[in-house]
Amino acid sequence: MVDGKRFFLNGKPYYFLGANLWYGMNLGSKGESGDRQRLVNELDLLSNIGVKNLRVMAGSEGLDSEKWRIVPSLQSAPGKYNADLLDGLDFLLYEMGKRDMKAIMCMNNFWHWSGGMAQYVSWENKTTIPYPPIEGEGDWQKYQEYASSFYSNKAAKKHYYNHIRFIVLRENTYTGKLYRDDPTIMSWQLGNEPRGINNREDFLDWIKSSARLIKEIDPNHLVTVGSEGSTAHPSSGNNFIKDHESKYIDYTTIHIWIQNWGWFNPSNDQSLSTSIDKVKTYIYEHEKLAIKLNKPVVLEEFGISRDYNDYSSNSPITLRDSYFNEVFDIIFLKAKNGSPLVGSNFWAWGGFGRPRKPKSIWKKNDEFIGDPPHEFQGWYSIYNSDLSTINIIKNFTLKFNNM
Repeated sequence: MVDGKRFFLNGKPYYFLGANLWYGMNLGSKGESGDRQRLVNELDLLSNIGVKNLRVMAGSEGLDSEKWRIVPSLQSAPGKYNADLLDGLDFLLYEMGKRDMKAIMCMNNFWHWSGGMAQYVSWENKTTIPYPPIEGEGDWQKYQEYASSFYSNKAAKKHYYNHIRFIVLRENTYTGKLYRDDPTIMSWQLGNEPRGINNREDFLDWIKSSARLIKEIDPNHLVTVGSEGSTAHPSSGNNFIKDHESKYIDYTTIHIWIQNWGWFNPSNDQSLSTSIDKVKTYIYEHEKLAIKLNKPVVLEEFGISRDYNDYSSNSPITLRDSYFNEVFDIIFLKAKNGSPLVGSNFWAWGGFGRPRKPKSIWKKNDEFIGDPPHEFQGWYSIYNSDLSTINIIKNFTLKFNNM
């Protein structure tokens, strides 16, 4: 539960240092793409280093023939679900529950790598998704305007609302519990990095309507938007206060991407110091806004490449270690001193997986790692062999878990 600027679990304040394991549902599948033994191994390792909170995808949409997508998808057409993946999501939650882990369930995606809002629009309008430039032509702004038209598309939103009802009211085949009654689930997230772009009014209405629907059918769990915060790009159409002020939204989130936003140059070691200054400013600005809202805030995505942007799994991670240590320390000290900053989920756990080839684009039958299918594989993934980073994570999970 939330009481003002704090999370509480079983009557005690709840703080966490968690991870993003967006592909957990796919690993849990008994069918195509699944590897249950690997999933069990990943959860064991994460639990052993103190990670007790995982942000996972609970939705993926579209035909498996689409490029730069999670394959297979959970929902190939509106209301047509992959039974193996549903079972995989059940299994993931069951195994997490055995390890006393909590799940943040992400129900949609502004970006195309899981289908998401653009796929809902494409289904309804029978139009081709204008993909952003991954390999070849494309335009990020054009894609974002297409995805944000979702908020105004009543029929597309209806498919999404049906998905919410379907998942929230699902009975887990391994526990016999409805998802709405499952204590393993911490919260429902409306989507990954939803942006208002040029459609602010309908965006805000979507936030309120979606969160209200979840609260109506599930009074037991928290709800959050999945926002990046203000972002480094004003054109994103986000407003942290307005996006989180609905009474149906329990807590706030921010994401920080020093490399993607042009703050950090991996070829210049000195740029990390100036980037961290910007990180501190970004965190402090959103901390003040969260205080105004009287709601907790979680840094649920942040990451950095290996040294000199090397994609090989055995390349150095000196700067990453420095960055992670700095960010975890900021969050921990803030939480300890009563700030609404109460947790973080680093991006992203690659664990025992490895790319088919460093800096390749993910393809069907490749192993899942922390980098989504549209990004060069090995960019931000943290592997089980990254012992120095893992030791930093372990050091701070101990601090968070003992608070």
